[in-house]
Amino acid sequence: MSEKVIVFDTTLRDGEQAAGVCFSARDKVEIASRLAAMRVDVIEAGFPGASLGERESVAAVAREVRDASVCGLARAVVADVDAAGEALREAARPRIHVFVGSSDVHLAHQLRRNRDEVIAMAAAAVQRARRYTDDVEFSPMDATRADLKFVADIVRAALAAGAGTINVPDTVGYVLPHRVHALIEELTVRVPELAGAVLSFHGQRTGGRGGRGATGGARRERHRRARGQHGVRGGGDGSARARRGAGGAHRRGRDGDLWPLPLRRRA
Repeated sequence: MSEKVIVFDTTLRDGEQAAGVCFSARDKVEIASRLAAMRVDVIEAGFPGASLGERESVAAVAREVRDASVCGLARAVVADVDAAGEALREAARPRIHVFVGSSDVHLAHQLRRNRDEVIAMAAAAVQRARRYTDDVEFSPMDATRADLKFVADIVRAALAAGAGTINVPDTVGYVLPHRVHALIEELTVRVPELAGAVLSFHGQRTGGRGGRGATGGARRERHRRARGQHGVRGGGDGSARARRGAGGAHRRGRDGDLWPLPLRRRA
């Protein structure tokens, strides 16, 4: 069976979490235009709910980029989803990426809700995102530290609510690659509905290494669609593929891979 590789780049969103990095709207448009020229499929342009300036930056990218999907990140709350929908109003191919914590530590100390309440939050946010676009992605944040049954339950609810892409994040860089492989395999067994969706994994580069080879060594990138349509995710966490050609310098690691040097703010 033939497979289609989908490249998802999060330089403009996750990249700003690196110390000293702050993209202006002009920076974001310039980088996004280069990524689109490289034929990146999905560009995560930012987190519109974070501020008015961020919303305007994402909107600027959405107006400029016509040959790639432009994605906005949103927590599973009404205000964030609406901010993303508004920022992406002029996008040719808008995507909203909804996320909510799924580990017990996040539920207890960040959300202060029980599992049933969080599942309801996720489903409601995905349904609201579908008012703005048919292309909705859902992430159960901190999934690698969560109870697998709960991850399966919340993923099933997100799919039923209309999500077409499910991303499994290793939010704090907790898990080793072979454990990710086992997690993905088990999740596809527990949630057979994933056969009709795109499944991806988001890992962290910890100390220059981390989640590479997350699907059993089949690919070197940290982010990959694991079933159906396959894809490569990269960007702000240090993906060499995503940064190459987008203005980032690189160094070569001891294992021979190219890794980006930290971006510096433009003078």
